[in-house]
Amino acid sequence: MSRDAVDATVAAVTTRHAARSAAAGGAAATAALAELPVVVTHHDPQHGVATYAAQISATVEARTGRRLALDVADLLDTPDDTARSGDTRPDHGPDDVTVPRAHLQFTDRLWGPSPSAAADVVEHLAATTALTITLHDLPQPSDGERNLRRRGEAYGRVVAAARGVVVNSEHERSLLREWVAFDGPVAVIPLPVDRHPLPDRRPEPDGDVAIIGFFYPGKGHAEVVAAVAGLAAARPGTDGTRHGSGATRPDAHATGVVALGRASSGHDAELQQLVDEAAALGVPFGATGYLDDATLVDRARRASVPVAAHQHVSASGSIATWIAAGRRPLVPDTRYSREMATLRPGTLTLYPEGGLAAAIATALVDPASTWLEDDARTLPGLDEVADAYTAWWAEGVRW
Repeated sequence: MSRDAVDATVAAVTTRHAARSAAAGGAAATAALAELPVVVTHHDPQHGVATYAAQISATVEARTGRRLALDVADLLDTPDDTARSGDTRPDHGPDDVTVPRAHLQFTDRLWGPSPSAAADVVEHLAATTALTITLHDLPQPSDGERNLRRRGEAYGRVVAAARGVVVNSEHERSLLREWVAFDGPVAVIPLPVDRHPLPDRRPEPDGDVAIIGFFYPGKGHAEVVAAVAGLAAARPGTDGTRHGSGATRPDAHATGVVALGRASSGHDAELQQLVDEAAALGVPFGATGYLDDATLVDRARRASVPVAAHQHVSASGSIATWIAAGRRPLVPDTRYSREMATLRPGTLTLYPEGGLAAAIATALVDPASTWLEDDARTLPGLDEVADAYTAWWAEGVRW
């Protein structure tokens, strides 16, 4: 199947508005099930890419009736397992420890302590099984000159080892071409969104401008703190003057900024530094720490203003999480966000460079603008994405 044909398949499922197909239907019904790859998973429920791998494996399993999930530790230990007799651990993957085909969800930070070490692991696996790979967190200039070079080289090794490559957006396909110098066949299968059932009534807003996901420099937290402080500084006082210190709140509905998540590994000091800087500006700021799924959805719905302010994202699970919770987040106007706004019309509010403070102010005045309309188009969901992977494995990969 050509790249255009694969993309046409994905486009078809993204525009589906009818009831979803039964588990035996769709692409799964026509796939060569015996030839599906195992889907490699990690035991890391706090890492978005690891969670996504588990979701994909579980959904493909449900739609094909085949047990596909294989823990990465078992895959890496396959040579030793081959010599083990009487292994009765069916929940860890296929009954036969021989793995002719496997699919990985890859980001260098999940697969090794350094980009080169992560590529080493993938190359080792590729020597023992035919691999297809979904790439995440693609290299781009915001990595910095040194890391861009290191990560670009590592991702280049990974795609060279793969029999087939998936990215989550056209933007990522462009990054792969621009910064990894890879111009081979690439399928685009978007990240899924499955909307959670809405409560009977919207919860009372908690007063926070909120950002979902790991905290790390460049994620947008500092920009949100500065925007909220700027709103406070610009608010006219009762005498008509403006508060120049930024020490007052913009209004009673914006009491602070919150990171719905924890600091990424190695970034606790930067988190504390921003907490201190925000306090000096009169902006309460903090991080909740890791939240389980139900708590995260609840907090996402209670946020006064949902924001996904990362300027250099390649594909955003945070945006998907906001949409799944029924929110319409404020997102910077970038190549990626424009693509997502086209894919899922009415689900994002894009703001121009320098326009974050004004967008937050508008959202505070019009809270309804931060919620999705009931008929907002959010597909593809997990079922559609699983079907797209199944079709691609069956028809779009040169195994």
